[in-house]
Amino acid sequence: MRGPRFPRPASMRRVVVVVPSLFTLFNLFFGIWSMVLASRGELYRASWYIFFAGILDALDGRVARLSNTGSRFGAELDSLVDVVSFGVAPAFLIYMLVFSNAGQAEWIFCFFYVMAAAIRLARFNLTQAGTPKKAFIGFPSPAAGMTLATYYPFTQTAVYQNALRGLPWHHLLQFLMIILTILMVSQVRYATVPRVGFRSVRGLLGLATILFTLIFGILEHDVFFFPLGIAYMSYGVLRAALLGLLSDDDEEADIAGPIVITDGPSLPPPYRGEERRISPGGGGGGSA
Repeated sequence: MRGPRFPRPASMRRVVVVVPSLFTLFNLFFGIWSMVLASRGELYRASWYIFFAGILDALDGRVARLSNTGSRFGAELDSLVDVVSFGVAPAFLIYMLVFSNAGQAEWIFCFFYVMAAAIRLARFNLTQAGTPKKAFIGFPSPAAGMTLATYYPFTQTAVYQNALRGLPWHHLLQFLMIILTILMVSQVRYATVPRVGFRSVRGLLGLATILFTLIFGILEHDVFFFPLGIAYMSYGVLRAALLGLLSDDDEEADIAGPIVITDGPSLPPPYRGEERRISPGGGGGGSA
């Protein structure tokens, strides 16, 4: 009688390689589902599904790095999916919420936002560095998409209804989309997810930051994440304005997992005839 058959190592590796792409495809699923719900008028659920897509976008890079299964295919797929989940889906949500009943040319704000997200992700792929970086160059597209997405849940809170409802939000959102459009293709530095550790003050501060975000994000998610996105957006601008920390030649963090570039006549001299391994995530996982 034969015993149970266990998967061969090669078969097991094929399964592991697929896992990061599954996270990416579920990211796409939430982005499409968000647009379907927005078209039905279910704006609250549509908003949070874009946010869930952002979580999956961060996880696919982590999984690819931990399993050492990143690939050029995974990186390209991740960028294509991000154009939908953090470009088209948030723009469509804001259009349905704010611009659909305004003038006939209001959709142009959504177009320029999606255009900037696509340009940013294309540039991001071309400028991947050989080592992880401590900062993104330009506002990350997932952060931009989640900032727009969490606006509607924020409008349902007591803080908005009691103190902020009277502001000219239509014009403020126009301004916000213009700023996000510019920042995504800018050279302004933005910090990645902080590193966590117990052996240094910096590591402890990173742990405290993540715990603070998790606690308030779970307990007060409706009122917390939109101001957090605005604060993160403003952080890079103020940092650049006050300290002059604009990057001219630094490269961006990688997208998702190690990428192997093999031999080929089209490679530049430093990499022709050898293999180049690019490390993932810039400490943050996911894409920009």
